[in-house]
Amino acid sequence: MRLLQCIMGASESCIKRDSERLGASDTDVGSELWRASRGQRNMEEFKVQTAKHPVPNSSPMRPHSEHPKDHAAKRLSSASNGTSDGGAGAKTPVEITALEESFRRFAIHGDTRATGRDMNGKNWSKLCKDCGVIDGKSITLTDVDIVFSKVKNKTARTITYSQFKEALAELAGKRFKDKSSEDAAQEVYRMIEGKSPVISGVTKAVASPTVSRLTDTTKFTGSHKERFDETGRGKGKAGRVEMVDKSGYVSGYKHAGSYEKKVSKSPQKPM
Repeated sequence: MRLLQCIMGASESCIKRDSERLGASDTDVGSELWRASRGQRNMEEFKVQTAKHPVPNSSPMRPHSEHPKDHAAKRLSSASNGTSDGGAGAKTPVEITALEESFRRFAIHGDTRATGRDMNGKNWSKLCKDCGVIDGKSITLTDVDIVFSKVKNKTARTITYSQFKEALAELAGKRFKDKSSEDAAQEVYRMIEGKSPVISGVTKAVASPTVSRLTDTTKFTGSHKERFDETGRGKGKAGRVEMVDKSGYVSGYKHAGSYEKKVSKSPQKPM
């Protein structure tokens, strides 16, 4: 009897512990569901608030293809094509005159980092020389340098397009003294319009007795002479390596290959 009571008491205690565990698990599950629903409500409220009150100076993320390097290339292209970015993101075409186009061509000459918006003193002197502004009499290279230093800013090393036109007006008064200032400026403009930097003397060979003696194959001696034929054309491997004649003929024999021709002839019929 006592054994039965012990067994019944132990089973009641086990049932009580299981019920406590189930109650705790139900509480945990309920708290997790409450947290998830609360997080979802917070996210929805955040989206609504963001739509109503956008963050100032915020911009969408750029795609991977549009890097700062690509943006710089677009900026250089727009500067050379005469376009500028508008406030709404659209490109507004800007009309470029022939004079400004020539200014940009000379401005980027010899400088891969130049944008064509300003010109240094070296390219300014080259423009005046290539376009014929410098005649050596009324306008010299010294006059060109003086005008450049006069129109540029005090601490700057380059001039803008507007300063470029001022410098041309200064030179026009010296070049065409018998014309008015406007007519003289137009004459100088016509001398520059449509022109590009002149690249001269790049492919010319140096003409000197020393170089001509070293490149003239008719004056070569020894083994170097054997490397070229009578016309000065190189023989290739035959001029560097002694080739062995394996034809079987004696050196200097003039009728090589004639035996086959004689044998191939048909025999004459006897009379």
